[in-house]
Amino acid sequence: MLYKLRLMWVLLLALASPAFAADAPGVTATEIKIGGIFPFSGPASSIGLVGRGILAYVQSVNDRGGINGRKINYIAYDDAYSPPKAVEHVRKLVESDEVAFIFSQLGTPGNTASAKYLALKGVPTIAIVSGSNKFTNVADYPLTTTGLVSFDTEGKIYAKYLTRALPNAKYAILFQNDDLGKDYVNAFKAFLGEDFDRKVVTASYEVTEPTVDSQVVTLKSSGADALVIAGTPKFAAQAIRQAAVIGWKATVILNFPSGSVGGTESNSRALATISALAVPASSP
Repeated sequence: MLYKLRLMWVLLLALASPAFAADAPGVTATEIKIGGIFPFSGPASSIGLVGRGILAYVQSVNDRGGINGRKINYIAYDDAYSPPKAVEHVRKLVESDEVAFIFSQLGTPGNTASAKYLALKGVPTIAIVSGSNKFTNVADYPLTTTGLVSFDTEGKIYAKYLTRALPNAKYAILFQNDDLGKDYVNAFKAFLGEDFDRKVVTASYEVTEPTVDSQVVTLKSSGADALVIAGTPKFAAQAIRQAAVIGWKATVILNFPSGSVGGTESNSRALATISALAVPASSP
């Protein structure tokens, strides 16, 4: 629902002025072109469902006649969560497809890689699907607006909760080694201050790694009673499964990008694995 409201608001503002249609690329009397980039494939494909949802909603708007007499031509490309592909597709959207603006490009790495090009071309990128704190810096990202609560704010909420629920415990953070994951770690550092090094142990992973099993084993060995997973769904699912396999009964906190079970095939598989572990294996 939130994305529906944002899309409607942006389009109504964009299309309310006749001058906009005359001057802006991608806008005619009958159509407005908008671009989007999502990880429909690759290590973060499960959150590519956001793009499928936007495409479905745009179709429903068009089926009802569009907005102010214009149909929305929403052009979405797959970057497989790869920054170079994101840049390639953004250039195509701007230079070949001639979109009016980018809406809900998903992924902190891809948005980071393409932001300077879009600013240089004067193309707005609206409601990006990233909560990275840096995108709120207007001086560096003048034509970018975010579509999520900042990861920094979210991380501080988790830190505050754990200090109340488990005040004497050690906390483990498994984080994706990019701005997404680092924002959560920095939030804990800001909240805990001098206590961070004493109370928190961290382990990072790259999106190119096949599993995070070794990181989870290392974090368990620290004696932590809580596990904060600051990454994307594929690796969150692996971490949940591995924690169960090694008998680590930690309090688990999933960050927002990894929080949906129903929309994430990998998470569903992990939970199925956890359930299977509770059933004794039959004898050969």
